[in-house]
This record gives sequence, structure tokens and C-alpha cells, in this order.
Amino acid sequence: MADNVASLFRGTAAHSPSMAALARESDGVGPIDFCIPCNPYFPTPGMFDELAGRLREIITYYPSSADTITAELCALLQLPPSCVAMGNGSTELITWIDHLLVRESLAIPVPTFGRWTDQPMETGKRVDMFPLMESNGFALDPAQYIEFIRARGTRVAVICNPNNPDGGFLSRRAVVNFMDQLQDLDLIVIDESFLEFADAENDPSVVEEAVLRPNVIVLRSLGKNFGLHGIRFGYLVANPALAGKIRSMLPKWNLNSFAETVVFMLKEHGAEYMESLHLVRRDRLDMARQLSALPGLTVYPSQGNFLFVRLPVGAEGTVVRDRLLSEHRILVRECGNKIGSSSRFLRLVVRPETDVRRLVSGMEQVLYGSRRGAAVPELGTGTSYSSGTAAVDRLISETNGVGMPLAAQAAAMPSLPPAQTWPGPAPAQAPTGMPGLVPAPAPAAAMMPPQQQPAARMPAPAPPQQQPMPAVAQMPNVAQMPGVAQVQPAPQMQPAAQMMPQAPQMSAVAQMAQMAQAAQAQAQRQQAPIPAVAQAPSPAAQAQARSMQPPPQVPAMPAMAPAPAAGLGQTGMPGLRNRGLTAAQVRGRTEPEPAPAPQPTGWPAAGAMYNQVG
Repeated sequence: MADNVASLFRGTAAHSPSMAALARESDGVGPIDFCIPCNPYFPTPGMFDELAGRLREIITYYPSSADTITAELCALLQLPPSCVAMGNGSTELITWIDHLLVRESLAIPVPTFGRWTDQPMETGKRVDMFPLMESNGFALDPAQYIEFIRARGTRVAVICNPNNPDGGFLSRRAVVNFMDQLQDLDLIVIDESFLEFADAENDPSVVEEAVLRPNVIVLRSLGKNFGLHGIRFGYLVANPALAGKIRSMLPKWNLNSFAETVVFMLKEHGAEYMESLHLVRRDRLDMARQLSALPGLTVYPSQGNFLFVRLPVGAEGTVVRDRLLSEHRILVRECGNKIGSSSRFLRLVVRPETDVRRLVSGMEQVLYGSRRGAAVPELGTGTSYSSGTAAVDRLISETNGVGMPLAAQAAAMPSLPPAQTWPGPAPAQAPTGMPGLVPAPAPAAAMMPPQQQPAARMPAPAPPQQQPMPAVAQMPNVAQMPGVAQVQPAPQMQPAAQMMPQAPQMSAVAQMAQMAQAAQAQAQRQQAPIPAVAQAPSPAAQAQARSMQPPPQVPAMPAMAPAPAAGLGQTGMPGLRNRGLTAAQVRGRTEPEPAPAPQPTGWPAAGAMYNQVG
């Protein structure tokens, strides 16, 4: 069965195979559907019973005209019928928008609903695709999108709000501002097919703006909201001229009898419909919570009735899809055939908790099962996967962020003697940020473990409060020691003794020895127990002497090697918090890793989901 199903998916371009085709390939019993974005709570069982009781009448006779059905829908929506055109699904309306109103080019963010990319290309139009970046969570920046449209000279712009497949959402204010900035375009389409499931705002739709503007169409769906994709009905809202132009091209009986029956039933089931939206929003929060607990799985915020998820590194979406179907009878939407997406992403429709538990259990077995053929390697023990990408995080923990396994790093490190304290008075407290250690590393910095090296390719993380200074910062007047300042970084790691500055001529050493002997002789003549340090040379001579290499009988100064900061173990010790590249930076992020936010109480906005029902 899996081979036949895979062939069905390969032949569907940017869409999924029909449930009827899938049922035929699975002995007539369909799988649990996490693929087709239906409302699982509407129509109610009583409504289905009513439709079943009227089945003979519905399929025997012609429906009423489209004008009659549209007038009934407009009475429910409180919209003027002259501003509404009903179609046999939103795809029919997209087709006529393309034929009648798109002359040469259309802009659309991707990934998105496939007909917005495929339909204009099929009629020879230029499609300008604005990529939604994975590093930004697939969020649409309207300002950047406007710049893209201006640079390309596009004449028609489309926004899907929420977007399919990621569920990205723009506020009503942002959409209105977008329309204001592009009022000179031939056409702006706001596809609100999934907006009924949004809870971020009380009234996010811009249908009222569309009625007043000469170049705006708002597209709405009924099949998705009512859970009746098979009936094929949707509608658009625009000013009377635009709506009338589309309506004049539609067949008189383009709506079927099922659509008419449902539209005339809605006025008696408004409360059940609003409750169904409430239940979908509740289930979306719970489903996101359960999926987020899977190691390595990233769940993106959504305002639709689906969730966009990224599989762990190494997991192939087609393999996960086929195994979920063949081994667990669960159907998911793999998004490798969507422009701007890849096979590493799935779109999962929101379903009741019982079905979600079965989905999570199946994904655990497919992704992490101990049997041979798991989609991702076995997870190590004692490792946190809170960053959301298990394999990348595992790579970071094993290599310390520098691409070399920790064991190899330890072998490459020189053998250093135990750190000793530099003789002299205690240094003054240095600034917390240690600005003197950020530029190009001196030889001592080259000896640091990778997590302590100053990284030139990323902002330095903020140091913890009152962190003990490394031993190199505790030397008195280090910044003033000319011998240290003149040393150039060594091209390769060398032992500490070889990286010390070379001693000047021995005459200076002899001169210092003579000065010390003279001071000692004078003290003996005066018979006073004056310590030699009391008659030390001038501060300048003292600094010069400290910059010189000691005589051979004096041990080398190992304190130049920085002592580990408090709270950090040796390089190979378990539990070491690496300070190399973070997982987000490996995935392409250039800004610093944000501080972990407190655990949210809901997804994405707790409390907002109750804005339409009590």
C-alpha cells in the first residue's frame, strides 16, 4: 500500500491526493486524516443526519440560481449581495481572478497555497515569489514584501492570512497598511480562507475595507470552516465593480444542491458553528504542546487549523509520511512539493486529543524507534533537546561548536603546568566586559579552550555577573608590559614556554643584578633589616624587568595560561556548557541566541481563544 500511496503523492504537483483515491488504495477504509484541513466539529451529527435524510431530494433536482444562494449567505454575513461572488470552491474564484484581473505579473510569498503559484504560471504570467525565511520562523515582513514588489514591478499582490502551510498571521492593522502602501497596483488579494480559526484578534478580517477600495478582493472559504470540502463552495468580497466582473463570468448554476442546503441550514446552527471554532482553537494549543515535547521537532506558531512542523535533522518527510500511513494508518501532509518548503516539513491538521495522542505515539516510533530503520539516529542519554533540532544540538555538544570532537581537542591541547599566582600586589577589579580581551587573540588567547576563545564571527555572550577574572587579567599592569604587547599571535599552538617573549641582551639582566647587589651591600653596611623590595628600582625599571624572560634557573611563568572561569569544568567533562557556535547559528542565524523566555501559558496567545465564545 505504501508504494501505491507514494505514487499518488508524486502525481499531485503542489497538492495532496484525494481521500477517495487514498481509500481505494487502502481497502476502502481511510486513515486518520491529519492532511486535509477540515473542521472536525462541524457540521454536527444532527446536521449530517438531516443531510442524509434529504439525500434523495438533494441529488435529484437542480439547485437554485447562484444569485439566490448568494443572497441567503449575504443575509447571514450582513454584506451587500452586489459585493459578493460565490464560487464552486475558492479555486474557481482564483481561476477567474487570474483570467480577468491579472495581466502580466503576480507576487506571492512562498511557501503558500499551490494554486496561487500554479494558476498564473499556467496562463503565462510572471509569478514573483517572495521567500519566507525559515530562520525567521516563516513570518512575513510586510515592509520587505512591499520593497520586493516595487523592485520587481509587480502589478498584482497576494497575501494569505493565515498563510498555508505555516499558519503565519498578520494583524488587521498591518494588512490595511499594506493595502494603503500599494493602492496604485492593479489588484491586491487577501486570502482569508482560514481566518475563522484565528484568535489573535477579535475582528481580524478586512472585508469592510475591500468593499470601499477599488483594487482589493478578499477571498473566503466555506468548505474549510464548515468541514465540507466536498461541497465546494467559497466566496469573495470586493467593491461592486470587481465583484460584478467576476460574478458575470460564473455559470448560473455553478453552486450545487448540497451547497444550497448547507447555506440555508446555517441560520439554525450558528451557536454550534461558533462552538466548533472554539474547540479547534483549544485543540490547536494542546496539539502544539504535545508535538513540541518530541525531541528535535520544531512547531511553528499557527493561527490556522493546522500546524507546520520541521522534522529533526536526518529525517526524510516522505519516509515519515509513508511509514506513518503503512504502519500506523495515519495520513500527514509532507510539504516537499510546495515551492519554498522541503521534505523536512509536515503540515498537520488540528484534530481532537484522542487522535493527537495516536499521532504523537506513531511519530515517536517512526522517528526514534530502537528498531532498525528509525528515521533519525538513536538519541543519546542525558542530553537536552530544548533547542528544537536534535541532530544539530547533538553535533554541537560533541564538537563544542568548532567542528572537532572533544577527544581530538583534548589531544591537541599542550600539556600545561599547574597555574601559579603571579607575585605582587592584588590587582584592581577590571571591568566586567574585559574589552582588552576581545580583539585578535594574543598567544595566551590562542591556548584557550574553544568555549573561552573570543569569537570574531559572532557577538560575544554577555559574561555573568562577578565572574572571576582569568589569571592573565590578574597580573599587575599587564596592559603596560611592553614585552607582552609586542608579541604577535603564533600561527600554531605551541607550549607556553615557546610562546613567551624572548629575553633582551644579558647586559640589562646583569645591570639589574648589580643594582640588587648594591642595595644589599648598602643594607648590610647600615645593619638594618630592610627588605630588598624596599630599595627596588624605579617603577619603569621594575616593569621592564618583569617583561624579560627570567634566567634559566627561574621556572617559566605558567600563569600566562588563563585559569578556567568559575563554574566551567575541563573541556571533556560532562555537563560543560559550550560557548562556541549555537545550534541556531549553525542553522543560519546571525544574531545572538535570545535568552530563554519563560514557559508560555498557551499557544500562541493564551486567553485570546475565548474572544468569540464565552
